Amino acid sequence: MCRNIKTLHNFKPPATDAEIRASALQFVRKLSGFTRPSKANQLAFECAVDAVARTARELLDALVTAAPSRNREDEAVKARARAAERYRSIANTATATAGNNPGATT
Repeated sequence: MCRNIKTLHNFKPPATDAEIRASALQFVRKLSGFTRPSKANQLAFECAVDAVARTARELLDALVTAAPSRNREDEAVKARARAAERYRSIANTATATAGNNPGATT
């Protein structure tokens, strides 16, 4: 899954229209392969973003859960910790790889 598309279900306060549209935009960008479509594709791109955002809102409004609502700040802290660990492990792997390559220059 694209890391830029965030889970929006079961948060307190609920997802805003801006958050849903941002996720829809990321989804359409990923699907189309366009970051910014050409003028010829702009209308189709915007229509797709609108349709995905509408459908996402309908989905979020229809979903039910018995789980307690998640706190946005707590989830942001967890996400930052996961990212720090991911980047730390990448840096450690790169350092270890460079250390095992006698022909590498530093």
